[in-house]
Amino acid sequence: MRVLGGTLMKEGLIPIGKMAAMNRVSVPTLRLYDEKELLKPRYIDPETGYRYYDINQNARLEMIAYMKELGMSLAQITQVLQKEDISLIEELLSQKNEQIHQQMRQLKAQHDAVERAILSIERYRKSPSTGTFSLEYIDRRFAWGIPCSYNFYQDDVHSYEKVLRELRLKLESEGFPQIHSYNIGTSILRENFLDGCFVADRIFIFTGDWNEGEPPSLQVVESGMYACIYLDNYDNEVRCAQLLREHCQEMNYHVSGDYICEVMTGFNVFDSDPRRMFLRLQVPVTFRK
Repeated sequence: MRVLGGTLMKEGLIPIGKMAAMNRVSVPTLRLYDEKELLKPRYIDPETGYRYYDINQNARLEMIAYMKELGMSLAQITQVLQKEDISLIEELLSQKNEQIHQQMRQLKAQHDAVERAILSIERYRKSPSTGTFSLEYIDRRFAWGIPCSYNFYQDDVHSYEKVLRELRLKLESEGFPQIHSYNIGTSILRENFLDGCFVADRIFIFTGDWNEGEPPSLQVVESGMYACIYLDNYDNEVRCAQLLREHCQEMNYHVSGDYICEVMTGFNVFDSDPRRMFLRLQVPVTFRK
């Protein structure tokens, strides 16, 4: 025994403050580890309650720090260290590994959604003014959706909202998060569009890679040239779609597929009723030679 600051202690033990500094943890952390029985001090002064540690306990602290870096909770670390069972460590780490992969999938979905939102705003800023025709090459896209239960072209935006809600509920039932449901499209069959008969066919989302399982009935929207017209008011869709059909006739374009109304950007960050949208109406076209 030797005297340190008037307190008797065992030779070679380290005060809690120095032990904390040595291992880059706080004094309260070491006290918590003591309470959780993760790391008990070698000696506690009976008069002051001051804790002292052995240099060899650094290995235990390093193991605790390593397990925390792996994402294990203090309760799990306590369980592992008390049982000293390597198979338990493997089981807990396997569970943690799956949890991390799930978090990575969720983060990727969020990252993709943020990038789509940035791209949508950028496209809005650079897009032609309302009513402008354009001929654009659009790359291949993937879509997932459901048949429209309402022909919202014969009603108002409230019917559209009902169909949109059905789509989102279906997405949720398939286990897909809300962030997938903002790049919305609706379609009219080619023959109906050419006849000027506006009957809503399907409502869907445009999507890239799915991170949480493959949805059923994933549809490919082929790449190609599209005749397009832009507008910023839902109520003007039918009139602008008619103008697009007339434009294709005037330009001698052959409409080769279904009509699509794509919501490029939604602006409901403001208090707005009804929903504000920037739309791109489009039909795939080929050219008669």
